[in-house]
Amino acid sequence: MASFKDGVSSKGRTLHYTVGAVIKKDGKFLLIDRANKPFGFACVAGHVDEDESEEEALKREVKEECGMDIKNFKLVGEEELIDNLCNKNAKDHYWYVYECKVSGDIKKNGEAKKIEWYSKEEIKNLELEDSWKRWFKKLGII
Repeated sequence: MASFKDGVSSKGRTLHYTVGAVIKKDGKFLLIDRANKPFGFACVAGHVDEDESEEEALKREVKEECGMDIKNFKLVGEEELIDNLCNKNAKDHYWYVYECKVSGDIKKNGEAKKIEWYSKEEIKNLELEDSWKRWFKKLGII
């Protein structure tokens, strides 16, 4: 198992680095209903491994979580999120969020109860995972 790239947050605690992929097609966003903590609907996301760049982690996470390949991507936000607990017990994360264009078909894995495309209106009615609620507001999606 790979170890995660980590650092120290502004609160002096362990900080994990995380990438997120905002994938949009035909006016809808690809969201996963997470099967593991933190629960809720979220975009594809995951930790950056110790030996990889943020961009490499982005491509790996998209392939692992939804089976698709990234054609191109653009960084749309980065920020330290405090009290952003993950299933690896880090309380703080430094996020890199990318807008991504993808190819291929969706392939669900064990990290998702389901994975589907949702409109902005539908997203407003979903129980979003906390960090994605913040990112969707920041990016003007909700």
